[in-house]
Amino acid sequence: MENLLTILYVANQEKSTNFYQEVLQLDPTLNVPGMTEFTLFENCKLGLMPEDGIAKIITPATPHPATGSQIPRCEIYLRVDNPQGFMNRAISNGGITVNPLQARDWGEKVGYTTDLDGHILAFAENNKA
Repeated sequence: MENLLTILYVANQEKSTNFYQEVLQLDPTLNVPGMTEFTLFENCKLGLMPEDGIAKIITPATPHPATGSQIPRCEIYLRVDNPQGFMNRAISNGGITVNPLQARDWGEKVGYTTDLDGHILAFAENNKA
């Protein structure tokens, strides 16, 4: 494998783009109708695709993504400097606090929020050696 693109299905591409731009403090590297991408680091991108757009590809074999909105099924786990700052930006831009920043039994300090579509965002303290 050479790269990773994780795509979240979102109700409103423009609102979600603004949310992630504010939270991540990054500008999109691609922002066209039907797809927004943020380069998180070399060869790793986070994509945002409208639910209605992906539904044209995956339905009727699977349910329309809107039927699963606000139901957490996975998380985006980011190790960052200042995780509380990321959490604060998520909350101030419409996300909700799921679980506060605290030490976890796996040895990391992590806090959990949602994005606008209920996707879980975990912000972990970057423990660079």
